[in-house]
Amino acid sequence: MKIALVGNPNSGKTTLFNALTGSRQKVGNFPGVTVERISGQIDISGQRHTLVDLPGTYSLHPTSEDERIVASILLNPEDQDFPDLVVYVLDYKSLEQQLLMLSQIIDLGLPIVLAITMSDEVAKEGYKVNLELIQKKIKCPVILVSGRQKMNLEALKDLIRENLESPKKTPPFYRLQQQEEFILEAVANQHKNNQLTTYGQLLCIEHSEWLPFLSDTQKEHYQKAIQETEFNPIRSQVHETMARFEQLSPLAEQVVKKKQGYRSWTDKIDNIVSHPWVGPAIFIVVMLLVFQAIYAWASYPMDFIEFIFAEMGSYIRQILPAEAWYTQLLTDGILAGLSGVLVFIPQIAILFFLLGLLEEVGYMSRAVYLFDRFMSRFGLNGRSVVAMVSGGACAIPAIMSTRTIANRKERLLTILVTPFIACSARIPVYTVLVGFVVARDVHWGPFNAQGLVFMGLYVFGIVAALASALLLRPIVGGQTSGFLMIELPNYRSPNWKSIGLEVRSKVGSFVKEAGKIIFAISIVLWVIASYGPADDMENARSLALQTAQEQQLDEQATANLIASNELEASYAGHLGKFIEPAIQPLGFDWKIGISLLTSFAAREVFVGTMATIYSIGDAEDEFRVRDKMAADINPTTGQPTYNLATSLSLLIFFALAMQCMSTLAVVKKETGSWKWPIFQFIFMTGAAYILSWITYQLFQ
Repeated sequence: MKIALVGNPNSGKTTLFNALTGSRQKVGNFPGVTVERISGQIDISGQRHTLVDLPGTYSLHPTSEDERIVASILLNPEDQDFPDLVVYVLDYKSLEQQLLMLSQIIDLGLPIVLAITMSDEVAKEGYKVNLELIQKKIKCPVILVSGRQKMNLEALKDLIRENLESPKKTPPFYRLQQQEEFILEAVANQHKNNQLTTYGQLLCIEHSEWLPFLSDTQKEHYQKAIQETEFNPIRSQVHETMARFEQLSPLAEQVVKKKQGYRSWTDKIDNIVSHPWVGPAIFIVVMLLVFQAIYAWASYPMDFIEFIFAEMGSYIRQILPAEAWYTQLLTDGILAGLSGVLVFIPQIAILFFLLGLLEEVGYMSRAVYLFDRFMSRFGLNGRSVVAMVSGGACAIPAIMSTRTIANRKERLLTILVTPFIACSARIPVYTVLVGFVVARDVHWGPFNAQGLVFMGLYVFGIVAALASALLLRPIVGGQTSGFLMIELPNYRSPNWKSIGLEVRSKVGSFVKEAGKIIFAISIVLWVIASYGPADDMENARSLALQTAQEQQLDEQATANLIASNELEASYAGHLGKFIEPAIQPLGFDWKIGISLLTSFAAREVFVGTMATIYSIGDAEDEFRVRDKMAADINPTTGQPTYNLATSLSLLIFFALAMQCMSTLAVVKKETGSWKWPIFQFIFMTGAAYILSWITYQLFQ
């Protein structure tokens, strides 16, 4: 049977879902984490049932995309996830507003169990909850639970089993107005749904413009009836909401009591953290410490990973014929490409760990609250901060999280500018190139200079996102500015297991997704970089031997020169030379050009591509891509290829360009059109080209 977990955002719903199913869904202490329905299996008395975690929503009068998901499921008995029972998850600290949707679901006639979460914090926070009173007034089963501490979960399962076996009828809350009865009569003859209560039918009429399961004929009939009866859906929804609160507000005051004069630690901390001036300063310091940690903690495991790959390459060359094509493919192609990305796993793991920690303790909601007014100046919303912070990990879930933004214009703007935020895929590129801008041992006061430059790139991405929002605001058009309604949850100790599972999940996803692309591209690159037109390859080899003889080079230097000349004469070299005129004004050579082309599949492929290119023909050390790039010399100028001007230009390009096919696909899905992802690609990549050119001209 189907059991739906329903509740307001940040009510502890997903934590309870994980506890009941053993699932590992992301649990964040801010709204907008669950943006799609998520299913899992729950065992109750030896029987397996499907538990569906629906996105958090405040009402069955939806104002955002994720809220529409919930309404469309609960109003459609034919939906695959239409529940046999609803477990309504409620946080006792916001009882009044969370009872609103509970009363709406009761009026849909669905069997319901009320689970009041955070029960481990009730006494600690100075609250007292009268379960008997709420059960008497609402007339549905009520239980205190804690998903974090796994308290009363078996008792909750027993309640679910009892109500699945013998569903209890709960009296309705809302009495229909005369105008609402008129419109129900107007549509009853043709499109009455006997599977829904009269309140459910009324919601179908009020939301007929967007409900996906209604046919075009039904929508036309409903809209015609609205016009003929002069029914005003918005006025009806406002009246209904106020009528419900008239009943629920006195109940909430009686059910939850707080000790007189009690001030929680959350209140005391928020006096500082949520201060309009001190709060943003604390946020900046926190972010600075995050990026310092990425550099300070990651260097040793990164060196160890490079050592492991170097040893693997040496071992393979010992057990396989060194000159065989398959040996070179394995060491110079596949292993070199993978090592160029996997070496950055420690930095990515640290980033996800620290972001997960900030979410768990409840800090992210404060960031949303603090920056709402500031973001509104750019046509965005406080909830855009959630997307942008999430974008520091990956733009794909960040863009999906914009479904919590009710205002269409603000949501579209957030979708368009979020990819400017530096995601984890940029970390490998930034790490390599920052080393060419600032040496590792340089410190500015107590801070590592590379860490500060690294944070500067993230700040640059944020500035680019905000400036783009300001620029695109008149182009997007749409509604007036929206509003922010958000709960600030209690600060709480982090669930370390949840953070660990999140880090493992995200790093595993990064390795798996990046690994598949890099594996395929490494093979193709090795082939086109190792082979070329026969005459060109022979001439390149002959010229290298002649130069080596003239300069009296040793055996290793001669081999490196031959490899370099043959690479330039290969198919990859021809491709790079073809696009070189277009990228030369940016300070990029043909090798960088090849990497730019491959990295449009995914940004992290850039370093893997460079590792493959620079490993061709060099059996000594094909795995330390940073050292190989640093030693590369421009044959025209005789200077290092990755000088300050080129490195800064390349950093700017990667900070701004849209180089992720998956992100474009998600933008298309969320906007319902190819118009916006195409526009986004042209806008971002065009801005990257122009600003990279300006940067190179200034610093060369």
